[in-house]
Amino acid sequence: MPTFTLPGTALTVSDVALGMMRIHDQTDAEIRQLVGAGIDAGVNFIDHADIYGGGVEHLCEARFAQAMGLTNAQRDALVIQTKCGINLAGNYFDFSKEHILRQVEGSLQALQTDRIDLLLLHRPDALVEPEEVAAAFDQLEASGKVRYFGVSNHTPGQIELLKSVVRQPLVVDQVQFSIAHAPLVAAGLAANMQTLDQSIVRDNGLVDYCRLKDITLQAWSPFQQGFFKGTFLGDRQNQAPLNAVLDRLAASYQVEPIAIATAWILRHPARWQVVLGTTNPARVRAACAGSEVELTRPEWYELLKAAGYTIP
Repeated sequence: MPTFTLPGTALTVSDVALGMMRIHDQTDAEIRQLVGAGIDAGVNFIDHADIYGGGVEHLCEARFAQAMGLTNAQRDALVIQTKCGINLAGNYFDFSKEHILRQVEGSLQALQTDRIDLLLLHRPDALVEPEEVAAAFDQLEASGKVRYFGVSNHTPGQIELLKSVVRQPLVVDQVQFSIAHAPLVAAGLAANMQTLDQSIVRDNGLVDYCRLKDITLQAWSPFQQGFFKGTFLGDRQNQAPLNAVLDRLAASYQVEPIAIATAWILRHPARWQVVLGTTNPARVRAACAGSEVELTRPEWYELLKAAGYTIP
């Protein structure tokens, strides 16, 4: 699998990451099979969050550590990312210094590690005080508990507000993105088309901003249509034209349709990472195969049009 140096860091990361959101009810053996499938395919990047665990804080982080029992060498071979900023019990967002520091301690204990390679602030906190975030980040960096920092689901303005005080580079923004959930790129294609809903910019030009600022975009739910409305893969009722193109290209490249969906994201020059959320090792292997497929420009646009977007 192709790798690249994450801009602003010394981390070499794989194009595809394994998301651990759904492993809380998996057995140790199932978790090892899942992670092993990714590692065998070239994945070295593991994505966590403090709230992943079916309603129990840090549960997925703990299940991962317990199941894997990583040696020091195995831990060093992985890039481990986690997120904080959502108060699970109260159902609100909290970027206070106290909350960030407390959640990182919980993640370190659950993951059974002495450092987090990447810490992301989860969904934006409307009550954020950038000075609180900066104080927390400074303390975490000075202690060696967190190496690098980023955000998730943030707009350019929200990132700039943090950067006005935070010293450390914000090197990642993790956002929802797939062929069937692509307003991040589709809006720009329809710029100034007054009667077309697609032309509405909902993210303040995030993709272009991140390219200009060397911020790596990570795609979560890379096979979802809409906001948790189910996968578009194999959905012949709502996404028949898209699946027809996926099937044809999959046959042409001798991969599965999920690999084409992965390749579509990776083809974009913003140098995305694809975060897989499946717990099925076979799907991990099939999706990872997309990292070796380089779609042509006509194929990329054909898929976007088949998903229902307008190509003016």
